[in-house]
Amino acid sequence: MAQDLSEKDLLKMEVEQLKKEVKNTRIPISKAGKEIKEYVEAQAGNDPFLKGIPEDKNPFKEKGPTFNALLLLLGRASWLELAWSRTP
Repeated sequence: MAQDLSEKDLLKMEVEQLKKEVKNTRIPISKAGKEIKEYVEAQAGNDPFLKGIPEDKNPFKEKGPTFNALLLLLGRASWLELAWSRTP
């Protein structure tokens, strides 16, 4: 799209963008960094990457031997597949 515009049109667009940006309130990076740090620390209690997922709510928890036996009985998995999935 920018290729179809003349240099004058491009300059107009740039001036309009700069007019928008000059209205943004600015704060020192030291203040912004402090606010970001405080926010992250306040939200840390809700972050599953930091505190982990409870075992009873973890959808990726390894299934127990009862589930594996059921898979074998139903023919959904072979004993070899189950053994292979447990190797590190």
